[in-house]
Amino acid sequence: MNLLTIVGARPQFIKAAVLSRFIRENPSYNLNETLLHTGQHYDKNMSEVFFKEMDIVKPDINLNAGSGNHGKVTGLMLEGIENVIIGSKPDLVLVYGDTNSTLAGALAASKLHIPVAHVEAGLRSFVMAMPEEQNRRLTDHLSTWLFCPTQAAVDNLKKEGIEDNLSGRPTSDKKRVVITGDIMYEASLYYRKKINTQIDEKDFILLTIHRAENTDDPQRLKSIIAAINSLSDNRFIFPVHPRTDKVLKQHNIKLASHIKMIEPIGYLEMIAYEMACKAVMTDSGGVQKEAFFFKKPCITLRDATEWVELVTNGWNTLTGADTDKIISTVKNLQAPVEYPILYGDGNCAEKICNILKQYD
Repeated sequence: MNLLTIVGARPQFIKAAVLSRFIRENPSYNLNETLLHTGQHYDKNMSEVFFKEMDIVKPDINLNAGSGNHGKVTGLMLEGIENVIIGSKPDLVLVYGDTNSTLAGALAASKLHIPVAHVEAGLRSFVMAMPEEQNRRLTDHLSTWLFCPTQAAVDNLKKEGIEDNLSGRPTSDKKRVVITGDIMYEASLYYRKKINTQIDEKDFILLTIHRAENTDDPQRLKSIIAAINSLSDNRFIFPVHPRTDKVLKQHNIKLASHIKMIEPIGYLEMIAYEMACKAVMTDSGGVQKEAFFFKKPCITLRDATEWVELVTNGWNTLTGADTDKIISTVKNLQAPVEYPILYGDGNCAEKICNILKQYD
């Protein structure tokens, strides 16, 4: 089976590293992968460093789509991916997560009648205003294979009329829906052994902000920073996303001295900071999970999350951009006593390949 894997953003590099490595190390599965990078994340610190440090093979194709408005960038990706599919005729297009690259890959493939496999299917925040929610819902409905990290994801799909069809070869109308566990959990288990970075900082909160809902709304960003600025009894380490840095400067939003701003960091260094911190504050979907993987309580700067089980089990608190709620949550923060198994056994890649092998 010839796979065309589409990636374009940091979380997808992490996920693809796991599955691509399993495919390379297990030729008996007879899966041949071509890796296409849309160029959605093109900054060196947001892209190149991940491929190097995670030992991901250099992408076979780079569309260099870059940044811009959602429609423009998604359209460029769609055109480029379509041309690649027409030229290479893959048996399957594999996409990850919920970015514009995800949707462009799924849409291009489905229009050309190429089956789509969606890794991290079934997640829902139930906020359609979020671009990520639009991307993940549309991708699920276009996909043939839906690889779900949790039972909650399977339940979400069932509510939308998407159920596992066990008879015959799956199609985009008669889908395969499978719980595989979480591929980022498998990544965390593997790469934590590769860390050689020593974090000298102690007793700090790791902060990340990059979601459009926060960076595209200056008032939300100002409310978040106002809360963090007032929490002077805490120290924050803040790897600044290029988009966030631009907005902070554009609107002259100042950060207090107890917030240490650093350049964007690679995945291994990010894991090192996650392991060393006392808590995580983020608007990232992936970082919410990584906090849990390393048993750190998380404050999420969003009004909703697709990782509902983290909230249910007390490991994640949603504050949105509410200044008072952020302050109160930090002052009362503590990790739960119970640490449940939520994301599988760490063998997601093998389960995915075992499913695909059945239809070679």
